[in-house]
Amino acid sequence: MRWVIFIAFYAFFGAYAFQALKTLQPKAWVWWLISIAWSGVLVFFIAQFASGVTSRIGVTPITGWAFGLLLSVMVFKITATSVLLSEDLVRFVVAGFRKVIGDPAPLLPGRRKFISALALGIASLPFGALLYGMYKGKYNYKVLRYELYFDDLPEAFDGFKITQISDIHSGSFDDPEKVAYGVDLVNAEKADLVVFTGDLVNNSAVEMKPWVDVFAQISAPVGKYSILGNHDYGDYIEWSSDRQKADNFADLVHTHEKIGFDLLRNEHRVIEKNGQQIHLIGVENWGRGRFIKKGDLALASAQVPKDGFKVLLSHDPSHWEDVVLKDDTHYHLTLSGHTHGMQFGVEIPGWIKWSPVQWRYTYWAGLYQEMGQWINVNRGFGFIGYPGRVGMWPEITSIVLKKGTKTVA
Repeated sequence: MRWVIFIAFYAFFGAYAFQALKTLQPKAWVWWLISIAWSGVLVFFIAQFASGVTSRIGVTPITGWAFGLLLSVMVFKITATSVLLSEDLVRFVVAGFRKVIGDPAPLLPGRRKFISALALGIASLPFGALLYGMYKGKYNYKVLRYELYFDDLPEAFDGFKITQISDIHSGSFDDPEKVAYGVDLVNAEKADLVVFTGDLVNNSAVEMKPWVDVFAQISAPVGKYSILGNHDYGDYIEWSSDRQKADNFADLVHTHEKIGFDLLRNEHRVIEKNGQQIHLIGVENWGRGRFIKKGDLALASAQVPKDGFKVLLSHDPSHWEDVVLKDDTHYHLTLSGHTHGMQFGVEIPGWIKWSPVQWRYTYWAGLYQEMGQWINVNRGFGFIGYPGRVGMWPEITSIVLKKGTKTVA
């Protein structure tokens, strides 16, 4: 039934968009050709969706492209329809007024070419942006660098650099050279410590197999550490048995080892330098609402001294808002991911930072400070669902810890 409703809406918006096309180009073969193309996109999506469900893999590069094309076409149709409906409303009001006053002119004026051109012109902007995001944007890596100052940072760690990546979602990748380039950017930061904050795969550990050697190239003299995200537990596809799901999870944990990540599962590590220490704490996924809640902050921090300097790895920023900030322990810096910045938005430094994801998450991209504690929400290295990025580019974050009171972001 849901497919019937979806196809009906797809046809409705398509019919409205065709009105503008027919007004500007009355030749039947043109809009019939476009109709066939749009129908082909729908069929392609349905076929790939069915294939992804039955394969127990879920999202793949091909299913991603199918969804991306369908999304682009739907956005084009909906945008054009919104303009055309506005004109129709005016036309019906004018027609009603003429009927009341007895105007002999035609009751319903024809659609104007100007409005048709305007509708298609406006619709082409998000359509083109979404296609660009699929072709170029998803690998348009940005390196964001910050300095954070802390009064109680041990002096030995003044200038200590942490580079963070998050949300690899390896099952979506389709360009080995671009992915390798992203890894090169990580290494170019020459960080003391590299951390990965969850979602190595979309659903299955096998997705990471082609990429293990690439990500194993990441190097950091002090170490590489990781945590789990909500997608790493295999909860979003069907498994033939509980044993198969458990084996998949065991394979995923082993994959972290093969890459060289020290996977923190509600535990911590002591980082020492010149006889001084900071504490790196990693929790399993804890998410608000329907998301899995395996993160145990108390367990992870049980052996950490209250006055120690703490860096917390927690995949979902809602954990910081709902749990970490309310905890009696002061966590100086939390590193998260999960939101991807919704892979779509507008950012102009110093002027605007907007994405629809902000309607769900208070802390959704970049640095935030509350109660003397910091969080960085990484926009993600990879992508899932829509196979692209528009405005919210893939991110590599480097944070330099500084001793003092001034914070420069």
